[in-house]
Amino acid sequence: MIEFAAVVVGSYLIGSIPFGLVLGRLKGVDVRAYGSGKTGTTNVLRTLGTRYAALALAGDIIKGVAAILLARYILESHTGEMAAGFAAIAGHDWSIFIKFGGGRGVATSGGALFAMAMPAPMVAVACIGFFILVVALSRYASLGSLLGSLGAVAMMGAFLALDWVPWQYLVYVGVAVALIVFQHRDNITRLLSGKESKVGEKGQKRESGAHDE
Repeated sequence: MIEFAAVVVGSYLIGSIPFGLVLGRLKGVDVRAYGSGKTGTTNVLRTLGTRYAALALAGDIIKGVAAILLARYILESHTGEMAAGFAAIAGHDWSIFIKFGGGRGVATSGGALFAMAMPAPMVAVACIGFFILVVALSRYASLGSLLGSLGAVAMMGAFLALDWVPWQYLVYVGVAVALIVFQHRDNITRLLSGKESKVGEKGQKRESGAHDE
């Protein structure tokens, strides 16, 4: 029980590392003061550009991977991996280091999925491909994230039906996607109203204090 708790706490702290914010600080910019106010890849892209967005993406993916590897090494169980994945996502979305602000959890969720046992990484790869396709066609990163994530649930469900993955992996994907949809609720509203920002558009300066959400 102590080891399980240690893995969950450790995974949460790993997930809490705000790579997007740290990269912004290196340029003297608080990414939370622009665009969506989030610390994830899309807002870093709009605020700092492609190179910094790629670094933020890599960092957020690594957080998910590290959490799963930690659980596998210490707990050696699918339940432990599932819990570590949840904790890493929670840390990314509600980081203790930045007053429980953060991102939307897509990259960290995908990183954890990629580190799980085969064929789970195939789900992550397929969703990345679908994300790229949707963004290329629509230029909406949020739409790509949402549709790619929902596709992950369907694909993992099929794998479970074929007895290719443990049930914990499907539960992980289902909860992770529910959190992604929840974190995109403002994007969904803007998509439905036709006001969502497209890839390539710069993030606008937010009102003072708005980044504390």
